[in-house]
Amino acid sequence: MTAENPRILLVEDEELNRTLVKAVLSRASIDAVREAEVLDASSIAAAREQLGTEDVDLVLLDMNLPDGNGLTLASELAAGTVTPGRPRPTVVAVTASVLPQDRAAALEAGCDGFLDKPYAAADLVATVADHLTRRHQPGAAGQPEAGPP
Repeated sequence: MTAENPRILLVEDEELNRTLVKAVLSRASIDAVREAEVLDASSIAAAREQLGTEDVDLVLLDMNLPDGNGLTLASELAAGTVTPGRPRPTVVAVTASVLPQDRAAALEAGCDGFLDKPYAAADLVATVADHLTRRHQPGAAGQPEAGPP
């Protein structure tokens, strides 16, 4: 991990779900997860606004939002149109739709992972930890390749 705490953007329209996710992450036994700063957005528009001004390491992206499908935002992030000039955040699709074609569509849209609802707190923490760890390894998106000593 870097010296700075990671930043997570939680894109979820249900206030109770946002509160629960923040509580689970803030109590995680893994330092990087527990110490992460969690921002939130209740819509695609609010997420775009935050991503336009905030550096974020990981986006937990609900697929069914009041102003559209989360895959739209995932595609925009993959294309670099939301965070121009900055590294693209890792995107994890969070959805109750577990059909194989929905998972494939999320990955095709640019999501880096998939978390099925409902999920156990341990699954949420493990998914976040895994993606944050991968992001901060040399050679990961936005990170320099490890060179010779």
